[in-house]
Amino acid sequence: MTNALLVAPALLLGGVLIASGALKLRTPADLDEFRQLGVPAVLQRDWIARAHPWGEIALGVALVILGGWLGAVAAVLACALMATYLVLVVRARAATPDASCACFGSTRPITSVTVVRNAWFTLLALTAVATTWALPMWGGAVAALGAQGWPWVAIAAGAAVTVALILWPEPLAPTSAAVPVASTDGDGELDYVRAITPAVPVQLADGSVKTLRELAGRRPMLLLAVSPTCASCVDTIESRATWRALLPEVDIRLIVGQAAGDSELVEREEPVSLHDPELWVSQSLGYEITPSATLFGIDGLLAGGPVTGSENIRTFVGDIYESLHGLRPDGH
Repeated sequence: MTNALLVAPALLLGGVLIASGALKLRTPADLDEFRQLGVPAVLQRDWIARAHPWGEIALGVALVILGGWLGAVAAVLACALMATYLVLVVRARAATPDASCACFGSTRPITSVTVVRNAWFTLLALTAVATTWALPMWGGAVAALGAQGWPWVAIAAGAAVTVALILWPEPLAPTSAAVPVASTDGDGELDYVRAITPAVPVQLADGSVKTLRELAGRRPMLLLAVSPTCASCVDTIESRATWRALLPEVDIRLIVGQAAGDSELVEREEPVSLHDPELWVSQSLGYEITPSATLFGIDGLLAGGPVTGSENIRTFVGDIYESLHGLRPDGH
């Protein structure tokens, strides 16, 4: 029993880190996700994003096979990492109601369950710090477990694999949807399955209310879903004037999740900002994170999107321009 209590924190936390790193390798994070989580700017580097999954895997392996002072160092690093994750998700959730993270390889909204889960991992890491030093330096938890403990490890591993297979995220469709409304493939089929523009009410900057379908019935409309507290939204927000000049035939509107009277992002000149405090639009269109963009046709049908992430949105704008003008603008 004593051995089990000593090895459990290192084995559990090591398994979590190895699984997390493996899932991140399958769907690598980008700098948009780093910015959205509030990762310090000095760490927002492409090479760090690429190395991050491998670092988690290496740390997880170290926790499983090292003990003594080497295991203790690995446990301290894991504790610092888990505490950092916990701080980031708490701050992101407090700052942005629709914040999300790709903690285990797939982007999901940050909820109270996310916070509790990360708090549990941090507690597990603290326990590993207190116990790993007592394990054999070479072999760590694996060596200390002994032959009698391996059947239980096999059972736990089988259960973990079963749960992982159930929860393993399916490959996501490309986020940059086909833009041309009448685009077809070689068989004459539409590349983009067009849904009906939802007739959900939105508040305009002056407090009046219209539906999305009404607004999109006059001119094509590109809706940019942003949040004033979303770090990864900055590029999209700052680029809107450039995009409006690039696409004068399209109404490019911001939509935010606060009422006009409560929001920092209010545009009172056409194209005025839209406000969705009840989040009916995001629920109707199916996007969960900001920034996101959706293109609406004047025929009452969606023409593209939603796409998420500032780089994907920039590419999306380039797709729209290319479909209208036959060439691609610089930087898109």
